[in-house]
Amino acid sequence: MYFDFIDKVKFEGAKSENPFAFKFYDADRVILGKPMKEHLPFAMAWWHNLGANGVDMFGRGTADKSFGAAEATMEHAKAKVDAGFEFMQKLGVEYFCFHDVDLVPEAEDIKETNRRLDEITDYILVKMQETGIKCLWGTANMFSNPRFMNGAGSTNSAEVYCFAAAQIKKALELTVKLGGKGYVFWGGREGYESLLNTDVKFEQENIARLMKMAVEYGRKIGFTGDFFIEPKPKEPMKHQYDFDAATAIGFLRQYGLDKDFKMNIEANHATLAGHTFQHELRISAINGMLGSIDANQGDYLLGWDTDEFPFDVYETTMCMYEVLKAGGMKNGGFNFDAKNRRPSNTKEDMVHAFILGMDAFALGLIKAAKLIEDGRIDKFIEKKYSSFNEGIGKTILDGTATLESLAENAENLGACTDPGSGRQEYLESVVNQIFFGE
Repeated sequence: MYFDFIDKVKFEGAKSENPFAFKFYDADRVILGKPMKEHLPFAMAWWHNLGANGVDMFGRGTADKSFGAAEATMEHAKAKVDAGFEFMQKLGVEYFCFHDVDLVPEAEDIKETNRRLDEITDYILVKMQETGIKCLWGTANMFSNPRFMNGAGSTNSAEVYCFAAAQIKKALELTVKLGGKGYVFWGGREGYESLLNTDVKFEQENIARLMKMAVEYGRKIGFTGDFFIEPKPKEPMKHQYDFDAATAIGFLRQYGLDKDFKMNIEANHATLAGHTFQHELRISAINGMLGSIDANQGDYLLGWDTDEFPFDVYETTMCMYEVLKAGGMKNGGFNFDAKNRRPSNTKEDMVHAFILGMDAFALGLIKAAKLIEDGRIDKFIEKKYSSFNEGIGKTILDGTATLESLAENAENLGACTDPGSGRQEYLESVVNQIFFGE
């Protein structure tokens, strides 16, 4: 027992002062016709929660994530499984996500790494059967090993490309084995530093080839879920090919991958791209590609991926507003791709962080539902575009307008008309009223 200082974390309400209780996440509370836990399928990120020890470029780790075993051993890999499943059970987290090399220490020989992966996933399957906890998605880490310094799918080396393919093949097999609902491509080094040494067209075409092979193989072995791209700007490459949702969607459509792929949107990546979290969700949703979410937040004062646990309820509310409007996510969920701050280095801090994140999204869900039920935002938007419901506007939408007919209408109007106020400040006050009016 690694977390024997707590029993199962329960909902106690907003006035509770128990640090090991949910204040807003009430799993069975019905919101807009569904229990909260169905709106919010939370997942634990294996790499951060069981691996991140607080190390940064200026100092060693501050948290003990050995879980009583020597690190970089299979004993440690199994200890992480034991700790992770105990943790998820006590928090009521029903899913996990993984990279291949999160699960086991990577060996020099890929055949040995694969053997270790088979061993550990056999162990994980037993835990899944005992607890009912499920796999949300899997992926391959194709950015940490030095061989990927020039990219994986975008590499200049055919040999490295083969290693990338081998890792994807195995990670897909593991995802199917564990019943994963999705498979993620996070292009951690798929980009470039300088055009002086880069053939962009060649690299993007090779990435597409690798993804097509992955789709073909995945379907062949029985993977029925969604493939995801996780947009990410600037980090670690200066120019990432998966910069934001619009860029990634354009790439998928250009290479005929859009029928199998959706977006896995991360809040912190959105802000690094110069967008809001809500913007990236909306762009994905209107293109039919809102797939899954990495639930974290960044620091607006820092220009890198801080992966903080979400606490900004305005952000979680606008996230849930988009998710509810889109009708939810078929194979996706809310993966806490988040890590404790470096000084928060105890097991208790791990629990507090998940309570914070789960409560922040639960409160966001509650407020988003109230915004929708209130209806004033929807009514304003409907009225704003109402000129397209009749007359010349209707001809534009039904496709009967021509450039000549529109120009003739403009000439008959004479002076330019007032398009109407955007009422932004009023609508922002509506949001505040929903938040604080009770």
